[in-house]
Amino acid sequence: MSEIRLDGQVAVVTGAGRGLGRAHALLLAARGAAVVVNDVGAALDGAGAELSPAEQVVKEITEAGGAAVADATDISTPEGAEQVVARALDGFGRLDILVNNAGILRDRTMAKLTRDQVDPVLAVHLGGTIWMTKAAWPVFTERRYGRIVNTTSAAGLFGNFGQTAYAAAKAAIVGATKTLALEGARHGIAVNAIEPGARTRMTEDLLGDLADRLDPELVAPLVVWLAARECEVTGEVYNVGGGRVARVLVAQTPGYFSRSVSPEEIRDNWAQINDLSQASVIATFQQELELLVRQLS
Repeated sequence: MSEIRLDGQVAVVTGAGRGLGRAHALLLAARGAAVVVNDVGAALDGAGAELSPAEQVVKEITEAGGAAVADATDISTPEGAEQVVARALDGFGRLDILVNNAGILRDRTMAKLTRDQVDPVLAVHLGGTIWMTKAAWPVFTERRYGRIVNTTSAAGLFGNFGQTAYAAAKAAIVGATKTLALEGARHGIAVNAIEPGARTRMTEDLLGDLADRLDPELVAPLVVWLAARECEVTGEVYNVGGGRVARVLVAQTPGYFSRSVSPEEIRDNWAQINDLSQASVIATFQQELELLVRQLS
């Protein structure tokens, strides 16, 4: 079986100075891609900035014979995102792959939550994903080709105590991924998201005994596959961690139907509404509409 290669392609990886982003950048480069290693070098909460983490990753790539440049631009604004894409085009002449990985944490319970904990988290996770994609979009549409890998989280899919802002941003990234997949299909742009489980600065205090088994290097192979030309899947979310890769889906129960539905009917049929035994997988908005039409017919 032939090896997946990315020779001649150019990738941008945000938040690539440490953890998951670093692992993505190193493996993309090992498979032949030139990489823009974007990382502001901030602390976990987004404070401060230094180029050294990105420069260290670039050093590792170039010493192994690869091509890479370091970039410390803030990707949470449209202007910053455009600068990163310009860096790829100026340095390597093209852009094929975008990995939206950058993120920060400012966890607080709702009782203690302030705008200082919410706005920066949304700006980096969700804003960074949207603005980087916006900046890369015309490049991809002109060439009628592109691969985008976004990063969601179990917190975004299932919630996690004390992470309202983070979970909201990560859930929104799922919706953005599926919408962008629809918009990109006619332009040859595939857009998917990963839900990673890995030992990073963000998770090391949460994983406990699992940390040693969740190396970021076990997530990067999925990113390389989703970034590959031969991978044509789009609009999907994949859980990945510890060597396991699984597709994440949304399901809907058959529910209860009544044209004169009342609060009392809902109460009395609550068990049927929540019964998962005959649930259907819903992969698109259109499928949900079709299911509703069938039930109303």
